Formats: sequence, C-alpha cells, structure tokens
Amino acid sequence: MNSRKESFFDKVYTIVKKIPYGKVTTYGLIARCLGTPKSARMVGYAMNSSHKFPDIPAHRVVNRNGLLTGRHHFFGSSLMQELLENEGIIIIDNKIENFNNVLWNPSIKN
Repeated sequence: MNSRKESFFDKVYTIVKKIPYGKVTTYGLIARCLGTPKSARMVGYAMNSSHKFPDIPAHRVVNRNGLLTGRHHFFGSSLMQELLENEGIIIIDNKIENFNNVLWNPSIKN
C-alpha cells in the first residue's frame, strides 16, 4: 500500500491535466483553486519541473495578463506559442489575444 502524500506539485499537475483543449489558465488561478492564493510562484516552479511528464499540458499555463512567461522552459523559442496556436489560440507579441475568451478557471465547476 502506497501511503505517499500527494505533493503540491502533484496537485498542480492534476489541475493542469484538466485544462480543456483550446483554453488556458494562470498560475494564480491554479494557486487559488488549491486554497493557497499566495503560491502562484510555487505553481510556476511546478510548471518548470513538469517537462519530464509528457502528459502535462504546461503550454496552457500563462501569467495573469496572458503573457507566455513560461516559454523559455520549452524546447525551442517558439514551441509554447506553436502548441497554443495549434489549439486555435491567437498569440501576438508573446501575449494571448482575447485572453478572457480562452481563460479557464479551475475553481468554477461547469
């Protein structure tokens, strides 16, 4: 029996896996959903460490203004943008256009 407690990073990854195709969320919304609204930076650390897990859509997590602040952690300088554009999201100057239209809030149950 594995009694390992789920880590903060594991909890972040569980939420990120739920982000719908064609949508994004923010570090802060994930932190708030976890009940730790001041831990957005820790969510960022989790996302920086997520690339070893191919099933985590890290490209769907952006900053509160829709900026692709995590793009430097992807292989190649434009991979994050390409992945988002492949899902129909428009990016101009490393920022999501019509951000509110593609923003997914993990705290709101649909």
